Amino acid sequence: MSVTRGGSHSTLPGDPPGGRRAMAVWGIGVSVYFVAVIFRTSLGVAGLDAADRFHVNASALSTFSILQLLVYAGMQIPVGLLVDRLGTKRVLTIGVVLFTTGQLGFAFSSSYGMALASRALLGCGDAMTFISVLRLGTRWFPARRGPLVAQFAGLAGMAGNLVSTLLLARLLHGIGWTAAFAGSALAGVVVLVLLVLFLKDHPEGHEPEPFPHHGAAYVRRQIAASWREPGTRLGLWVHFTTQFPAMVFLLLWGLPFLVEAQGLSRATAGELLTLVVLCNMVVGLVYGQIVARHHGARLPLALGTVGATALAWAVTLLYPADHAPMWLLVVLCAVLGACGPASMLGFDFARPANPPERQGTASGITNMGGFTASMTTLFAVGVLLDATGDDYTIAFSSVFVLQALGVSQILRLRKRAARRERERLVASRVETVHVPAQGVG
Repeated sequence: MSVTRGGSHSTLPGDPPGGRRAMAVWGIGVSVYFVAVIFRTSLGVAGLDAADRFHVNASALSTFSILQLLVYAGMQIPVGLLVDRLGTKRVLTIGVVLFTTGQLGFAFSSSYGMALASRALLGCGDAMTFISVLRLGTRWFPARRGPLVAQFAGLAGMAGNLVSTLLLARLLHGIGWTAAFAGSALAGVVVLVLLVLFLKDHPEGHEPEPFPHHGAAYVRRQIAASWREPGTRLGLWVHFTTQFPAMVFLLLWGLPFLVEAQGLSRATAGELLTLVVLCNMVVGLVYGQIVARHHGARLPLALGTVGATALAWAVTLLYPADHAPMWLLVVLCAVLGACGPASMLGFDFARPANPPERQGTASGITNMGGFTASMTTLFAVGVLLDATGDDYTIAFSSVFVLQALGVSQILRLRKRAARRERERLVASRVETVHVPAQGVG
């Protein structure tokens, strides 16, 4: 039995083969995530319309996204446990039913309360998608492909964001609120059919070993074991620090900032939001290739993205004029496009720190980071806008507070995580060398 080295990655015993069938099955899972992101980000292009439809102020408007992300973040560990226990197909099926029902309910909401309940239901279903897709990738592709597969999943999410930014925005202003949101819900029905008919949890011959489940004791053991790993905690803080600036911008406050604070038309603001998404897709491909070849580049890429984001926001907010010039807004949006790919690096710290039976739980813990930060910032921006009479400079300064907190935790955990990862890699190589070769003829 041999170990193939590629950077710090190894081809380990029992690795799935990948190939075309893996791409086809994984593609179905990714299509579910793609639709979930369309539904999740649909409010980003409808924020001003929602304020008019439900007659709410900035704080109440931010509650839509905060509640959705609160449900999403709160579901991450339970969903990780469910994926580890029930498998990908069952969890994804539940997720599709929930987020499609939520999108349909939002289409017909006539009151603020009904709309809030619909977004909460959507957030619950959305929460079940990404971790399931990551788990599907680890079951169908070799471990060395993990970083690239994760970035491609994120890329699909950005494609969903692009669809909501371009297509849903036009539908909303063309055919109206109810028709646009109800029509988009049909995409959930389509992916549900594909999922039920064709998705499989793992390739033949690569069934996971039976793992005993003992109720609450199992849950506590999974969470505690995942959290003890420094790599899991480092992954959470990387995700926390990198994801939220772009998430807040795309999910709710980008369009109002560009239109109300920068004096742009809705069409121009929409083009800048599209730029964020396009840059995200390009940077995701670049980051995935870099980390697949040079595993040690994970932390420099993450911290570099945080620094660039902080600098771009500082220059934009402090620009000595009523409105920042277009070139600076383009730079800001291009830099924000790196936040999503950088957040995916968090999973590249958590993945090698945990064995296969804890991958879902560890991913859930990691995924809580960015969404907790996003939820906090969405709330802070809304409250500060109301308190300061729509002073976006003060409101968006909350970004720097959370970035400082996240960077301090990353620096605190990085050495312990690196040491533990080296220990696990050495142990896996030793174990591989001592596994007797079977079936060699």
